[in-house]
Amino acid sequence: MPWRLFLKTNFKEISQFELPEESPGFLLWHVSTKWRSSIELVLKPFGLTHPQFVILAAIGWLTREGKSINQSAISKFSGSDQNTLSQIIKGLEKRDLVNREQAGRVKNSLLTTEGNVVLKKAILAVESVDREFFDHLNKRELKKIISSFKKLIENKNN
Repeated sequence: MPWRLFLKTNFKEISQFELPEESPGFLLWHVSTKWRSSIELVLKPFGLTHPQFVILAAIGWLTREGKSINQSAISKFSGSDQNTLSQIIKGLEKRDLVNREQAGRVKNSLLTTEGNVVLKKAILAVESVDREFFDHLNKRELKKIISSFKKLIENKNN
C-alpha cells in the first residue's frame, strides 16, 4: 500500500461554527433530505418525482381559474430554472398530465383531466407527509418556520 499523508482539518481556521450542528446550512441539508425522501416515497405510486409534482401543483394552482399560464410564470412561482422546467413540462405532457398550447412565441400550459386527477390524489398524499413531518412542531413554531422560509425565499440576494 503506498504511503499516504492524511492531514487533520482545522475547522476553527475555515469555519465560523464550532460544530456542524451550529450551521444553519448543514441543518437545512439534513431536514430537507429527510423530508424530501418521505415526499419521493409517497409520490412513487403516482409515477411522479418531487420536481414533477411541484410543477404539476404549480400549474394547477396558477390555472385554477381556467386560464393557461406560460413557462416564465411557472418558473417564477415554483423557483425552477427555465431549462429544467421545460424538460419537466415535456415529460408531464408525454404522460398526458399537461397540455401545452402555442400562443404566439410562448407555450402556455394547462392540466389535462388526467393531470387534475393525479394532482388531487398526489396533493392529499404529500400534505399527509407534511402533517406527519411537521407534527413535532407546535403551532407557534410552525408559523415561525413558515415565516422564516418566506423571508428566505423573498431575499433578493439568494
